[in-house]
Amino acid sequence: MAKRDYYDVLGVSKGASADEIKKAYRTKAKELHPDRNSGNPDAEAQFKEANEAYEILKDGDKKAAYDRFGHSAFEGGMGGGRPGGGFGGGSGDFTSAFSDVFDDLFGDFMGQRGGGGRQRASRGSDLRYNLRVSLEEAYSGLQKTIKVPTLTTCGSCSGTGSEGSSEPTACPTCSGMGKVRAQQGFFTVERTCPTCSGMGQIIKNPCKGCGGAGRIEKERALNVNIPSGVETGTRIRLAGEGEAGMRGGPPGDLYIFVEVAQHELFERDGTSLFCRVPVSMSKAALGGSIEVPTIDGGRARVQIPSGSQSGRQMRLRSKGMPALRGGADGDMFIELAVETPVNLTSRQKELLEEFEKLSEDNNPETKSFFSSVKSFWDGMKG
Repeated sequence: MAKRDYYDVLGVSKGASADEIKKAYRTKAKELHPDRNSGNPDAEAQFKEANEAYEILKDGDKKAAYDRFGHSAFEGGMGGGRPGGGFGGGSGDFTSAFSDVFDDLFGDFMGQRGGGGRQRASRGSDLRYNLRVSLEEAYSGLQKTIKVPTLTTCGSCSGTGSEGSSEPTACPTCSGMGKVRAQQGFFTVERTCPTCSGMGQIIKNPCKGCGGAGRIEKERALNVNIPSGVETGTRIRLAGEGEAGMRGGPPGDLYIFVEVAQHELFERDGTSLFCRVPVSMSKAALGGSIEVPTIDGGRARVQIPSGSQSGRQMRLRSKGMPALRGGADGDMFIELAVETPVNLTSRQKELLEEFEKLSEDNNPETKSFFSSVKSFWDGMKG
């Protein structure tokens, strides 16, 4: 099948300029790209045809040869660029041709359209701040002022990095693209431009306040509202309070990670609080009331049933921690720890010995245990 005239393929005249040829190819590439023509089986072939035409007509030498000899200039025997193929481009080098207009085609989607020294705004980095609060503060909530070292927009240059009214200029190495390409065999390798570090522009007259960076390091004081009910691991996001963006880009966010300190009286499990309360042996045996502290700084009176043992728990409803995201408050659990008296006087010892003699029938568990021990020993002897 005879090849179509390359000028007809791109829809330009033979006297078209390089810019006109490139513009025509961009239009054809957008129109015929396979991703936009999934239902058209001929689109891929037409796309390759347009690519082949542009590969020849974009190059001055190849274009001159085509104007003189037509397609035969690239079908062998007409000069020697590559073995067996004239100027060696007749089949079309897809990577080379398409990479010339890749940024023009998709730069808007990628947010990286370059050229012309346009500023490359980039979002600032997010920051993390670890905040330690007491259990009482976690219960009640608070407003706390924190100091965060961060990068803020330079006030002297308003973030441009340039001194006075001077403007950044397009990087001569990458022509404002921020990236450079190198051909390695069949592949095109794209790297960050070493001259402008990917910014696409250079600053000839840098700001004296920030040295051209557009940002300065500064400690900022922020008021943070800590809601009641926070616990270790709670994350609070402050939008826009992170590092300032580059070249006028939006700032990052600040994330506050909360750690609740351990308490000397209370242990926490979610919204529940646990408090171990010592009681005397006589109080546990006879029963009575005791006062216990609560997390809100108050006191609660608890009735101890007679005959209470160590480890017994009693619930105080709604005396625990508030729920962070709403709902009922948690409960507080009192765990009794029966104390054995120490440093007894002679009189106390006498009374306890007398009490021991009178208490055989009042200690069923002790009586049962030693009965089992006696049976065990008798069995061993037999």
